[in-house]
Amino acid sequence: MSELPEDPLPSTDALPAEQHLAQQRQRASQLAQAVRQELQKVVIGQDAVIDDVLTALIAGGHVLLEGVPGLGKTLLVRALARCFGGEFARIQFTPDLMPSDVTGHAVYDMQTEQFKLRKGPLFTNLLLADEINRAPAKTQAALLEAMQERQVTLEGQALPIGQPFMVLATQNPIEQEGTYPLPEAELDRFMLKLRMDYPDAEQELDMVRQVARSTRADMLDVQPLRTVLQAKDVLTLQRIASDLPLDEQVLDYAVRLARATRTWPGLTLGAGPRASIALVRGARARALLRGGDFVIPDDVKGCALAVLRHRVRIAPELDIEGLSVEQVLKQLLDQIPAPRL
Repeated sequence: MSELPEDPLPSTDALPAEQHLAQQRQRASQLAQAVRQELQKVVIGQDAVIDDVLTALIAGGHVLLEGVPGLGKTLLVRALARCFGGEFARIQFTPDLMPSDVTGHAVYDMQTEQFKLRKGPLFTNLLLADEINRAPAKTQAALLEAMQERQVTLEGQALPIGQPFMVLATQNPIEQEGTYPLPEAELDRFMLKLRMDYPDAEQELDMVRQVARSTRADMLDVQPLRTVLQAKDVLTLQRIASDLPLDEQVLDYAVRLARATRTWPGLTLGAGPRASIALVRGARARALLRGGDFVIPDDVKGCALAVLRHRVRIAPELDIEGLSVEQVLKQLLDQIPAPRL
């Protein structure tokens, strides 16, 4: 796959502007779909999750992956890192992990008799925060500035993080012993919260068949995957997606969905303005991923659950009745009318 050009705008002697932009969008979509095809080789039975992760990557957002052990959460991130030519770092969150282990710290140099800043693993392009809820709140908070402002303050200095920058955090929703729930402020900084479920019988059979042929004892090998994306390609994808035409009615639909969660029966906590922004960014990324020339309401609706599920809170009485956040949000999506373009 050839790299995307640095500047999507045509030269004066090139094709007409609209035709040139259409070709750029088509090539960008093909590049994103090539990454999808590579990921599907090792992450089996999770096609929807793969699309959502690519949506977040193109939109410049962060992802919280939730699922029971063994479903391939870490494998998905490792596979994405293999397809990506930029920098990758992994942090295994544990109860004794300190904020400085994430961001970095000052080290005294005996030769120069001065303190030098040693950057932590946070200074990367793709960061895997494995089992993020295993670390206490003070360590989790070390990610807040980086996730929102793309910089880290060390010893009074604001150090920028190279772009693109994406945090992919994993957590196990079943085992709660020795875990620390993520605070609302940090949850809100994740653009999407994705839930990985069990594959169906045929997909699981295919997975076991591939693992049995793998040189690794109990997991699929990501080494055969080819590098499809470079850092500059990701930035170009993000730039092209942000320029996709968005009708005012679609923009209004995204805002109405987010605002409806604040007064919807059964929800005691609604989504904030970040949700409205994430819906629009995610819709543009989904439109690019499917090869569209503009955003449609289904692009907004397609990423709504992942954008909203971690930003709202269900009423206790509904929780007692056995209803879930997913069910309440699906009712909301069914009843809020989408525009017809």
